[in-house]
Amino acid sequence: MPWNPDVYNQFKNIRFKPFYDLAELITDEKEMKAVDLGCGTGEQTAILTEKFRSTIFTGIDSSPEMLKKSKGLENERLHFKMATTEAMLDADENWDLIFSNAALQWSDDHQNLFPKLISKLNTGGQLAVQMPYQPGNTLNNLLFELANEEPFQTDLNGWNRPSAVLAIDEYAQILFNSGLEDLNLSQKVYPIIAEDHETLFNFISGSALIPYLEKLTEEQQVSFTIEFKQRIAKNFTKLPAMYAFKRILLYGRKK
Repeated sequence: MPWNPDVYNQFKNIRFKPFYDLAELITDEKEMKAVDLGCGTGEQTAILTEKFRSTIFTGIDSSPEMLKKSKGLENERLHFKMATTEAMLDADENWDLIFSNAALQWSDDHQNLFPKLISKLNTGGQLAVQMPYQPGNTLNNLLFELANEEPFQTDLNGWNRPSAVLAIDEYAQILFNSGLEDLNLSQKVYPIIAEDHETLFNFISGSALIPYLEKLTEEQQVSFTIEFKQRIAKNFTKLPAMYAFKRILLYGRKK
């Protein structure tokens, strides 16, 4: 099941707030070479290009549907290519800024991933990463629990996706051990006010729900969706509901 930019962008205003908070952590320096990992539609990468006017950006994403939306944004300081984060790590290329907003939660083994990312920074280079703190977010937990129950565990052939996102103190230690200084780490709640349960379902359907549905038949997708919506309604009994969506913001500079 491919990513749907239109569904994802239904919550554009909500998704942009942590992006702007993360961008504010970056020090603007001349002639930086930067990469945006998981750039999606490229709209945010274009905003970064305007904010940091001496920086050349490359936006990387593995979704052709998302990158299709980036057409027309490219210029002499902004380019896009289809690739994975893992492919970037294997390439013989270093950066002055590695930026990633709401993307690295899709990569596994963060204990090894982040040291590899930091190894791709030039001396004085900056790392700026934001991710949803999935282990502490209700909708992610409901989704994980549902996939572990029958009949869905059988329908999914026992597959489930535990979050790779670590606790903030673990990231602090990893960044410090990897030689970053000027550390700035925070966990912040970005409230989502939902007038109905469908809004909460739509928020997660554009991201974390996708890999589950793509492993199910159409009939199984209907059953899974119905049950998931019922779980949401049971957990958010009062409307309008306030969903305390937690995100982790990480920043550091390489010595």
